[in-house]
Amino acid sequence: MKSLERRFNNIAEKNPFWSSYVCFAEAVKEQHFNRQAIHRWFQKLVDKNDYVKSDKRAILAHLENLTNLVRTTKIKGKTNRQQV
Repeated sequence: MKSLERRFNNIAEKNPFWSSYVCFAEAVKEQHFNRQAIHRWFQKLVDKNDYVKSDKRAILAHLENLTNLVRTTKIKGKTNRQQV
């Protein structure tokens, strides 16, 4: 099982009333998954009834942005440098 799938399953198990899309969005949030992984696992894990097909491109773009969020401090948008 891949890490995105594992994260998705853990979140879905802890939050049984969330839609599969919400669980997927939470799974990718700030995890730096690549575009290909997001698209592939979105197809496999998210229920097709959770989104309108015509909105799929915008939804995937939003998920790509979620995975690479820049953390900001409470002081006027200053960004925290992440230690690697």
